[in-house]
Amino acid sequence: MDIRAAEDIILLPGETKIIPTGLKMVIPKGYEIQVRPRSGISLKHPLRIANSPGTIDSGYRDEIGIIMSNILPKRMFEKGDISSSFFTYIDDKEYQESGIYKIRKGDRIAQIILTKVETIEFVPIQNIKDLGVNRGGGFGSTGIK
Repeated sequence: MDIRAAEDIILLPGETKIIPTGLKMVIPKGYEIQVRPRSGISLKHPLRIANSPGTIDSGYRDEIGIIMSNILPKRMFEKGDISSSFFTYIDDKEYQESGIYKIRKGDRIAQIILTKVETIEFVPIQNIKDLGVNRGGGFGSTGIK
């Protein structure tokens, strides 16, 4: 489901902010909500959900906030007067040169998914080799095909 901003937020190049959603919910035990980016925003704008996918666990009871970053370098913006004529909006069809984003109340900023989470029970052992053969290698060892 799409999640909307609950208030107007300005994101300058290089900034990361929590975008309030106005939502609080009780997530059933054994479930989590995953926060994911909206593909249109990721494709058309330099805005990213900082901890994607984000996790909201069943014990959380406060307002859901979306951590969003404007990944344009800070040097693209010199501090000074911020005029609304410099704003880029996430529903704009094309990227604007200023890189200053105004997320407006009601803008769809992320998606959430409710999913079941299995509980892990860790069991200490003496030797990991007792559990089977290691395939060998590390990061990238299985190739690219």
